[in-house]
Amino acid sequence: MIRTKNVGKHYGEKAALADISIEIPKHTLTTFIGANGAGKSTLLSIVSRLMKGEGEVLLEDKPLSAYKNRELAKKLSILRQTNHISVRLTVRELIGFGRYPHSRSRLNKQDEQIIQAAIHRMALEPLANSFIDQLSGGELQRALIAMVIAQDTEYILFDEPLNNLDMKHAVEIMRLFRKLVDEEGKTIVLVLHDLNFASGYSDHIVSLKNGRFLRQGTAQEIITPDSLREVYDMDIDIREIDGTRFCVYFK
Repeated sequence: MIRTKNVGKHYGEKAALADISIEIPKHTLTTFIGANGAGKSTLLSIVSRLMKGEGEVLLEDKPLSAYKNRELAKKLSILRQTNHISVRLTVRELIGFGRYPHSRSRLNKQDEQIIQAAIHRMALEPLANSFIDQLSGGELQRALIAMVIAQDTEYILFDEPLNNLDMKHAVEIMRLFRKLVDEEGKTIVLVLHDLNFASGYSDHIVSLKNGRFLRQGTAQEIITPDSLREVYDMDIDIREIDGTRFCVYFK
């Protein structure tokens, strides 16, 4: 479980986050939703220790600050929304960086097997030996997701993982995330803007607005007209198909 206690982040007098206290249960897929500037990415960065903030984050009842870097990297991984890579690498080499916390720079047979499995999961075999500067935006995003999966941590955080992906690959990625949770016991936390993906695949949804926590619950509890109006200041029509709620917001 991940717990935040009164987590905040200030830039001078401006509060990017204020007094966020939430629980993210183990073995679930949890999604943060909210408009631009709600604080979703900031909260994810603090939970992963990429950014310092006020308050406290606990990972399995142990303060995040008490983990050594390598210990934390074996337990929790994150893919940020923006990733600048200046070194010329092949797809396979990039994915291999996911094994660094485990083997440093000396990959063994098990590492190679895990890397190959991540390549296969992302259907990257035809691109494995291509340089990443030759990839499309969607291909690079899939390679970055494969790198994080190769890190093989129990907790995985993704900030806008569907960026640059077409509909087919976005659905495949969300199905993979569900499989990682349901079959491998991972705990996955996502920042998503697509409410229908959030509704269709999440166990829990956390809504934020202007740096403040609004609500947390199941899709049935959060994907409602009243709840979403509170988040986005607009009326969103909700339709239910086979028990899943879908948002119609383009009318």
